[in-house]
Amino acid sequence: MARTVDAGDVESAARLIAFGMRPKQLPARDVAYAELVRRFTEDRSFKQTTHAVAAGLGLMVLDVSMQAGAVLAATDESVFEIKMDGYARQSKIRERRDTEKVLHGLIHLAVAALGYPRPDDLANDTYIGRVSVEQVDGMVREACRVLDERAAKAERNNDPLAESPELEQAWRAFARRPSTAATKDGRLASDTTRGMVTRALRFLTEQGFLVQVNEEYGGTFRTTPRYQVQVRELAADAAFDELLRLNVVSVATNDGSLRQAAPETLG
Repeated sequence: MARTVDAGDVESAARLIAFGMRPKQLPARDVAYAELVRRFTEDRSFKQTTHAVAAGLGLMVLDVSMQAGAVLAATDESVFEIKMDGYARQSKIRERRDTEKVLHGLIHLAVAALGYPRPDDLANDTYIGRVSVEQVDGMVREACRVLDERAAKAERNNDPLAESPELEQAWRAFARRPSTAATKDGRLASDTTRGMVTRALRFLTEQGFLVQVNEEYGGTFRTTPRYQVQVRELAADAAFDELLRLNVVSVATNDGSLRQAAPETLG
């Protein structure tokens, strides 16, 4: 027999999803939001209704908790999907479009890997990572150096790399782009690598995934529970795993700050 769904429950489920689409709003700051989160975690029927309403909107419910709120992700071709095509087109980089997409993708992968460099960090709900513009820029540059050395070695051995041409174009494009340059009014130029990293970190902040803590190292940010949920999903991605295996990620200390990996581990 089909389950009867109360119209009020559907409306409440939709309200919970609406709260989740306001990334900086948290249950701890809103009584109504907190009550909907409680219902989701305690009422199996309401949980199923919420998943169904989300699916109808082209969304997936990744997690719902008092710490993170309702964390959603858009499915393929959803009206809510943020495509890398559109994100890359907003930049002033004059590379080919496919190269631009990979460049920005590398930066976002690096932020996630720096925020949670160890599996235990993703499993620990109390863990808070920290990332800075300088660290992300340095990590991607080091990754580019490692990839370039790997390509040179493969070429000497007449053994072409398995990576796509787009990835090779992207790491070479990033490596030749300057880290910093000032505009006429003294601001950081957006087409430098640190300008690109700054844009990525600000975008993640707007999405409720990071919180800026100070201006040190070009801007330092801490991770949020919402971001931890998202990175858990990303951690299953082959590209994320490949970036970690390059051994260019900084190692997190017990206080949640970061230190550079030892030089002998690089390459």
